[in-house]
Amino acid sequence: MKNLKGEYYNAPFSHVYVEKEVRDHLRTKRILDRLPGAEVIEIDHYKDVFCRKGQDYILQHKAQNLILGAKHGKLLYKGAPVCQSFGNKNFYYTSCMMNCVFDCEYCYLKGMYPSGNLVVFVNLENIFREVERILLEEELYLCISYDTDLTALEEFTGYVREWLQFAENKEGLTIEIRTKAADIHFFEDHAPSPGVIYGITLSPREVIEAYEHKTPSLKRRTAFAAQALEKGYRVRLCFDPMIYCKDWKRQYENMLENVFADINMERIEDVSVGSFRVSQDYLKRMRKQQPCSAAVQFPFINDKGVYHYPQELAGEMEQYLVDRLKEKIPEEKIFLWEDEEI
Repeated sequence: MKNLKGEYYNAPFSHVYVEKEVRDHLRTKRILDRLPGAEVIEIDHYKDVFCRKGQDYILQHKAQNLILGAKHGKLLYKGAPVCQSFGNKNFYYTSCMMNCVFDCEYCYLKGMYPSGNLVVFVNLENIFREVERILLEEELYLCISYDTDLTALEEFTGYVREWLQFAENKEGLTIEIRTKAADIHFFEDHAPSPGVIYGITLSPREVIEAYEHKTPSLKRRTAFAAQALEKGYRVRLCFDPMIYCKDWKRQYENMLENVFADINMERIEDVSVGSFRVSQDYLKRMRKQQPCSAAVQFPFINDKGVYHYPQELAGEMEQYLVDRLKEKIPEEKIFLWEDEEI
């Protein structure tokens, strides 16, 4: 791919920045072994690179560099209001990575982070200990793949495998791994776990082609979900966020026809439905970065600091999808974002 000057971008992960603190960490060595041609640059702190002023998120994302560091301070966070808890009282998320290899135009990460580069925190053991501490006091519903797509990076990090091993036989712990990845070989190396839910995000073909750059096709994602069910995994289908376009009803109808044809809906754990919404601060940055993106330049409504489609439109889109889904699964398995308390 060429930049504005006609020069080619570097290959992704051609440069890896490594904090001195984690230079000899086993996970650091494992990741670097999988990137033998990368130039390794030692740094004091990941923020020295990731949080520099004047960065261009969009250009950086076209040729991402990798930053390896240690996560300190707060390790688990209460679930954000714009996220669904699926009825779980103690809903938390954690970020063992920052940013994503996929490039969806509507992704809130574009408004959240100053850099398009990818950060991987190699001290997973600290996060594991914090989870164990909380489990001594209460049950825990933990999303581990909200600020990235762990499954898409499994080849480099092996983090999904480590989380599965950690979660095994952990009473009171439920983990959600949300993904748009669709590597069918993934299941050859991982076994089902009763405490782990795979949340597979599905979108119409037109939305994927227009806005979800670098992601697998709808057909590959439905095949991934079908294989997961066949091998005994707990699978959640995530129709979230729904993205508006002029012929949205036709697009989502075609999507559902493919989903119902490829996936045994009777075996689905549940489904998530919600139209696009994002914090006002994030959207401001996203619009500045992507002035020609219809997905973020829509005239949204601001409701208490959260931008979303006009209520009538959002309600029509979501209700249409819910009504069609109710033909295949019980209503109690359908979770709407509107049902969540903000």
